[in-house]
Amino acid sequence: MRRIATAATALIIGLGSALVAATPAAAATPSLRFHSMQYDSPGKDTRSNASLNAEYVVLVNTGSKAVNLKGYTVRDAAGKKYTFGSVSLAGKGGKIYLHTGKGGNTKKHRYWGSGNYIWNNTGDKATLKNAKGKTVDTCSYGNKKGRTKIAC
Repeated sequence: MRRIATAATALIIGLGSALVAATPAAAATPSLRFHSMQYDSPGKDTRSNASLNAEYVVLVNTGSKAVNLKGYTVRDAAGKKYTFGSVSLAGKGGKIYLHTGKGGNTKKHRYWGSGNYIWNNTGDKATLKNAKGKTVDTCSYGNKKGRTKIAC
């Protein structure tokens, strides 16, 4: 009986150590969040590609390790969704811009490919989800006269 109790105690201690050891790994996960948004492109809303691309959201990685954005999504309150392909965002302040219009994707600039504006001038909510569909961050704004860009 004493052997069973000793074995059970050793198992519980071993499991507890494994759980404690898992905690630092979870803390090492990159901290990806919205940095800012230009939700109303400057000038008249002409729906030209240049005007569409002047509307964008910026993501920042505040963690120490790079993160691959493959499968991450950004969506507006109406459910319009952009899914990132394989692109790495450097740690310690690495930024990437997601423009509304069309363009050639680079490491720092991605393009939604939309022919219409995504972000409502009167207020909207951007949601960032990871590849597993878990919400990582949100950024909301309301109708602020004279404001077209916000920090998240």
